[in-house]
Amino acid sequence: MVKQISLDAWQIKHLTDLLRQGSLIVAKTNSPIVLYRQTIEEEENSYEEIVCTLASNYVIEQLVTSGGPLVPNFNQQFVFTLEEYPGRLMRKSRDQFLQVVSLLEDHLK
Repeated sequence: MVKQISLDAWQIKHLTDLLRQGSLIVAKTNSPIVLYRQTIEEEENSYEEIVCTLASNYVIEQLVTSGGPLVPNFNQQFVFTLEEYPGRLMRKSRDQFLQVVSLLEDHLK
């Protein structure tokens, strides 16, 4: 059990470091990095999805509804600091956590 806790702590620190590096790139380019998009509901030509982006010093999760006859709408928006987001993502989904780590490692090469 102790080894698992320390592995989780290392993974959270690693993602925090990657987010900081990515945030510096975002600040230089003025272009956010999309960490993931997750479709929640799809109906005919419209859909609802979560779009998670890395901005300068923040991670933003937005619940977006759009498509078909619907005008794009941001139903919810959550803003996290770079330090608090990795722990939240780890609790939410380990698979998504690993996908974000992989995406940032590839993006920052």
